[in-house]
Formats: sequence, C-alpha cells, structure tokens
Amino acid sequence: MQNVLFTNANVIDTRNGKVLADQQVLVSNGRIAQVSAGPIQAEDAQVIDLHGRFLTPGLCDSHVHVTAITPNFALLGTMSPFYVTAKTGPMLESMLMRGFTTVRDAGGADYGLALAVEEDALLGPRILYCGKAISQTGGHGDMRSPGQHTFEGCFCCAGLGRVCDGVAEVRRACRDEIRKGATQIKIMASGGVSSPTDRIDSTQFSLEEIDAIVEEATAANIHTMAHAYTARAINRLLPRGVKTIEHGNLMDEESCRLFVEHDAYLTPTLVIYDSLAKEGVEAGLPKEMAAKVFDVLEAGGKALEMAQRSGVKMLFGTDLLGQMERHQLHEFNIRSEVVPADDLLRAATCNAADAFGYTGDFGEIIEGARADMLVLEHNPLDDIKVLTRPETELSLIMKAGRIYKQTL
Repeated sequence: MQNVLFTNANVIDTRNGKVLADQQVLVSNGRIAQVSAGPIQAEDAQVIDLHGRFLTPGLCDSHVHVTAITPNFALLGTMSPFYVTAKTGPMLESMLMRGFTTVRDAGGADYGLALAVEEDALLGPRILYCGKAISQTGGHGDMRSPGQHTFEGCFCCAGLGRVCDGVAEVRRACRDEIRKGATQIKIMASGGVSSPTDRIDSTQFSLEEIDAIVEEATAANIHTMAHAYTARAINRLLPRGVKTIEHGNLMDEESCRLFVEHDAYLTPTLVIYDSLAKEGVEAGLPKEMAAKVFDVLEAGGKALEMAQRSGVKMLFGTDLLGQMERHQLHEFNIRSEVVPADDLLRAATCNAADAFGYTGDFGEIIEGARADMLVLEHNPLDDIKVLTRPETELSLIMKAGRIYKQTL
C-alpha cells in the first residue's frame, strides 16, 4: 500500500468543532502517521494537494442492518444467505460512496461478511457486528406470527435475531456471538415496529437476564446496544450498564438524566420512521405492522429536542431497510433542524469511537488513527448538509489508507 501525503488541507477537528488550517497529513500502512502545520518529508509518498479543501474523518452510521434487504423480517429469515449476501453487496458499496467508512450493524451481519469487506472482496465500510440480536420469545427478534406453531427458517441463517429465555440461555447466546467475533451485543429490550407479536410499549427480558447479557459483554470488553423505545424500557437499562440506546423515541426527562449520569449514548434513527411512513408497505413491510410506525413517528423529533437540550451524547444512526437504504444521508437533514453542525458531525465520528471503545482509532484526524478520511469541497461545520451531496461535495474517499474515490 503506497503512502499518501495530503498537503494544504483544512483539517476538521471533530472533537473540538473547529478547522485546523494549512495542515499536512501523512498516511502510512493504513494509519495516520503524522499531522503537522509544517512540511512533512515523505519522498516515497503520493502527494495530493488539497488546495484548501476540507479533510474530515470518514463517517460512522451506528445503526444499520446491512443484510436487511427487505423490512419483512419473517421473509428474510427464510431466504438463502447466498442471495441475501449478493443483494447486500451493492448496498455496502453505496454506503461507502456516501462517505461512511465504518458502520455498526445492529443484527444480521457476521464474521464472514465483515471479513469479505476487510479483504475488499466486497466494497463497503468496515463492519462492526453483533451477529444475531438477543431476543426473548415473543420479543422484537421473534418473527413468528401469532398463529404460527412451527418455524420454517432457522436462527442461524439470514435473520436478524436469535430467541432465548432465562439467564442460562442468554449467557449461552451472548457467549456464542462473542465466540463468533461480535464487536458488541445487541439486546432487544422493548417492542418494535417490525415484529408481529409484541407491542411498542412492552418491556422485554427480566432484569436478571439483562444483567447477565451486560455482564457477558463486559467480560469480553465489548459494549451493549439496546433496542428500546419507551422511558419505562430505557430507564431500567441505563443503570445496568447498557452503553447505547437505539431509537428512544418515547423517553422522558428521567431518561435524559440517566444518560448523562451513566455516560451512555442515544442513537436516534429518525429517517427510518419518515421512510416507513412514506414507502414502508411498498418496500415490503406487512400492512398490519405499518400502523405501528405512527406510534413513534412524531415522538422521535420531540425526543431529539429533549436529548439535545439535556446534553445527552448522541450517535448518528439510520436503521434503514431494503430499498429505503438510499435515504441514509437524509438523517443529517432531519437532525439539523435541532442539532448544531458540530454536534451532529461529532455524532457521526468521534462520539461513535468513544461509545464503542475505540477512542483514537477512528473518528478523528490524529496521529495513530485509522486513515479513514474524506475530502470535501466545503466546510461541514458551516453547513452540515454538504455531507448530503456526495456527488458534488465529496472529492475523495479513503478507508484504511486505500483510496476508493478521487475526483481531484
């Protein structure tokens, strides 16, 4: 891999929300070797003069389902995994071309898919994966219908979740996902839109089961992410060590207090509700589930305002499924009505690294970090919406030191 030297770069300092002007950045062996305001000597490096363009860390979408080629998860669980992978490939490449160099999969991706991307057999962002999300019987990861007594698929194929009950079973499930390389454990801790037999306002798993899940993740030095909508669900999770809450549309002020107290993160996924309301049924969501979207649609914006006002740290996430994945960057538009550009950029960069236990590894342009970087024509701190126009604004995409797009 050839070394690359970026010169005359306006480097975006995501952590402090400012621009470092006239910087030189040296990339070597897939990492950022040097950042300097003065000249860098690197005779063997490819020199790319940015002429004052903006060099920013690659983006992280902290809630994706890269194998969810349809929002009908019961159908997905019966599909050939070979077919699902073939359909997943173009989705991954599209994410990379939008500037996402890391994604955290919230159920479905596994070691093989992550390795295929790492080896460039599939082009896409680096995948941090939980394997199968952990669900109780009748929970958000159980896709059997109320009248279904048998299961035609299997929990080891293309589905997003695995079902287990009781402390011993959840421990075994977590240990199995950790054995298979999971970088986080996902808990289905409340009802959801796309599951057929639960209610949005239900809590899922006992406190003893949740403690066992968090304990197993902590023992493996990885974090837990939890699907949860209501304050009742969220407020029982945060004191137990869950690091990130996914969605959180129906949280309350006490939830905000607990987020801050326990140094936890909220991952709003507002674009999925907007997309499901407009085209969910067309995309394949069963009609009987589509009505659930409206239980959380408007509440998501109110929760975002509450979280921002209370100083809750947030991550950028989308949760898009199937054909709706093309709306990924629209999350920036939705949140920008409430969240300032610097906070929103942090949510998509260094906040993710901090939440996942990778501080200094990605999300910042600092020495030693992965060379995941984008070149933008304009400053996203002035207008975050430049990130939503990759065709005209995104001049270069680098992941782990390799250039995947360059129009300079």
